[in-house]
Amino acid sequence: MPADRRIATTGFVHVERTRHPPRAYVRGGLPVAPVPRAVLDAARRLTNEDEIQAMMAESVQRRFCTTGMLTDELDQAGRAGTALFRKALIPLADGARSVAEADAWHLLRRSGLPPGQWNVAIYDADGNYLATPDFWCDEVAFAWEIDSYRHHTSLEDHRATVARNARYAAAGIVVLQTLPSRLRTEPDVVLGELRAAFRAAQGRPRQGSLFKRTA
Repeated sequence: MPADRRIATTGFVHVERTRHPPRAYVRGGLPVAPVPRAVLDAARRLTNEDEIQAMMAESVQRRFCTTGMLTDELDQAGRAGTALFRKALIPLADGARSVAEADAWHLLRRSGLPPGQWNVAIYDADGNYLATPDFWCDEVAFAWEIDSYRHHTSLEDHRATVARNARYAAAGIVVLQTLPSRLRTEPDVVLGELRAAFRAAQGRPRQGSLFKRTA
């Protein structure tokens, strides 16, 4: 609400006054704030980095806004009190789209391996879609998938994963699959697996050519 309004918080409605009200958009007859402002206003009430990151990631993954829009909103808010938001946004700005992928992003930075890209669609030389790996290193045709149990709870999800892995194999792509929980419970073991998988990709002849498109 504008700073000069005297409306109190009541029930489930929390009233917050501001000298910098956002431009409102009408949805279903109700004026609402733009998504970047709404996300950051909500994030300011959180103290857990995972929760902040998850909310930012969902807004980007569902295409409600971009990381650039969140960054612009942060810049308008100034530096005070935004350190946690800026830290959470760094992996997302690089292409990570979940808390688990952000964990993987941090682990990859420790690995000493060449940088790659996150969440890019991979096609073969004929333009046939192969997959959209969580992480892709085009230099050696290496894919890293952070596969959770949640995405394999149905027969359809399992079939999709098997079909994806078959396309990887047919294209000569080395793929490493990692459970999200292991990124935190045994990061050093995962780091060893990541380096070993990269070396395997680096040491074998590449089959044909691939190209990528931003997801």
